[in-house]
Amino acid sequence: MRNPVRLFTSFVAIFVCISIPASAWEHWGGDRGGLRFSPLTQITPDNVGNLVRAWEFRTGDLDRRAPDVMRRTKFQATPLLVEDSLIFCSPFNEVIALDPGSGAQKWRYDPNISTNQRPANRYTCRGVAYWVDDKAPDNAACRARIFMGTNDARLIALDARSGAPCAEFGANGEVGIEIGTPLEWPGEFQITSAPVIISDTMIIGSAIADNRRVEAPAGTVRAFDARTGRPRWSFDPLDHSGINAGHANVWAPMSVDEERGLVFLPTSSPSPDFWGGKRPGNNDHANSVVALRAGTGERVWSFQTVHHDVWDYDLSAQPTLARIDTGDGQRDVVIQPTKQGFVFVLDRDTGKPVWPVEERAVPQGGAEGEQLSPTQPFPTHVPALLSQRISADDVFGLIPFWESRVCRAQVASARNDGLYTPPSTQGTVVFPMTGGGVNWGGAAFDPVNQILYANTTRAIHIVKLIPREAAQGFDPPPGHDFGRQQGAPFAMTRAVALSPLGLLCNKPPWGEMVAVDLKGGKILWRSRVGTTEDRAPLGIALPFGTPLVSGVAITAGGLVFTGAMDAYLRAFDARSGRELWQGRLPVPGVANPMTYLWKGEQYVAIGAGGHSESGTTIGDSVVAFRLARPGKAPSLQSRTIDRPGGRFMSGAIAGGLVIVLMTTLVWRWRRRRVEGRR
Repeated sequence: MRNPVRLFTSFVAIFVCISIPASAWEHWGGDRGGLRFSPLTQITPDNVGNLVRAWEFRTGDLDRRAPDVMRRTKFQATPLLVEDSLIFCSPFNEVIALDPGSGAQKWRYDPNISTNQRPANRYTCRGVAYWVDDKAPDNAACRARIFMGTNDARLIALDARSGAPCAEFGANGEVGIEIGTPLEWPGEFQITSAPVIISDTMIIGSAIADNRRVEAPAGTVRAFDARTGRPRWSFDPLDHSGINAGHANVWAPMSVDEERGLVFLPTSSPSPDFWGGKRPGNNDHANSVVALRAGTGERVWSFQTVHHDVWDYDLSAQPTLARIDTGDGQRDVVIQPTKQGFVFVLDRDTGKPVWPVEERAVPQGGAEGEQLSPTQPFPTHVPALLSQRISADDVFGLIPFWESRVCRAQVASARNDGLYTPPSTQGTVVFPMTGGGVNWGGAAFDPVNQILYANTTRAIHIVKLIPREAAQGFDPPPGHDFGRQQGAPFAMTRAVALSPLGLLCNKPPWGEMVAVDLKGGKILWRSRVGTTEDRAPLGIALPFGTPLVSGVAITAGGLVFTGAMDAYLRAFDARSGRELWQGRLPVPGVANPMTYLWKGEQYVAIGAGGHSESGTTIGDSVVAFRLARPGKAPSLQSRTIDRPGGRFMSGAIAGGLVIVLMTTLVWRWRRRRVEGRR
């Protein structure tokens, strides 16, 4: 008992390794609670430099779909390792099963999504869900099932071994969602995140176009019988008493606690996002972590992270279910990171904060008709993952006196009273931007060492309200989102603050991975993730970090894996945050990585298809890496050219050699002419 901490850590390590199958990644977040932790230890900080590309699979979308359609895609899927296959979905909801060792296709199912609908959140599918019907015979068709929601509002059930539709589920494997509100266009409503299943109940959320109208579709969460597809219950997160609004939908991934029979919802903001005069009050249970009885849909508890949201600070990250040492004993908790960079830690049974959360006064003076909350909740124990205030003095420009001047003008001209400055007709600085802090990639938790890891984005949004009379026929400037907010007295525009060269106006880093000691309430380290290589002229790899909407995967081997907006999968030392390895991808991997064991070898895989909203190169690949086999080693190219800055340096060296060669040839030619004249 001389070292109780070491004893406790050893106990947790043994428990984790027993409770999580070593080869498994059966859920979008690794396990049902989104830990994104693997007990695999084959790849370590000492040998990660020996990773090589094992295989690359292409869906074929890039070759067979029109370029303008591909420019509306976001490849965000994380594969599952189930039924001896890696199974994932493409942005067009094709479900594909691959051989885990070779990447060869085993089966494919195409739901024939229309490419004419222009979905509001672009074509995307973050993942599928896996379920085994323990009441069915072992060899029965559809005993093991894959479930997916689609961009055109369908639920699909497939046999996990063959990809054939499950005939007894709905109509030949499909159930159409009854939205309940006429849509402005077919793409206004879609399903982008994977369903969750608890017992035999499947639960699904939805993604709905923001900033279109006050009377928008409701953000209803729906439950279905996993065998038949029959509806079981529905839950509208928003309390409509005395308000006129829709949404508060759950577009982000959910989590489930099977032992407690609970499903945890990260809800979003009511409609419209940036003016709430017709929805007075706190708008319970929007912008909240909501715990429901999975069997009935009954609300057990709710904790709101933003009151009366007018900043699009919805909960975009999956709630992470963990058991932590609080200093007063073990507790089962829900860890909820936010776009603002907060980390709320809530008791899993009651929803009450484990550590104090203060209500603090925030800026007032909203637009005409607005009724802001005078206070907002601030966690006091776990520090914010990133800064939450920016000024005109914090702007950045590669070219002095030009870029910085333009950026300074953008920030200085807008209202900027810190976090929760209300939107205005003057224009308002929203920092962190509405895309993060922490976005849909969520956080990962190491249950052995009790450390939380999360990717964060640092960027500025300028949001401006446009009076209704001025919004008629309004033509937004290039690069500005325009929301009509029909039914409200204001439309709105939103733009990322960019320099004339297209770089973010705030000083780097633009993307960081952060490690947090929850018990101690302190940041352990920060590391920049990503370079400008795939965006800058000539492939210049400036180490500024990139925006990071996707998440990480962590291993008991002591590594953290992540993608970024440049075309690399990266590995970091989990203890120090030091970047140890980069694996070149065909295009950026803006998806959550995963890791698995197959025939005695550990693999790390990531979807590499780019992200159209961020302006990256678009592709259609899934790529897997493993350690080089005995007698093999990473190639010279992978150690040199296929590293950040390698292409620029090789091009510079090649260009330099050409110049030297041409100079030498010209010199010799001139010398011969001179000698010939003699």
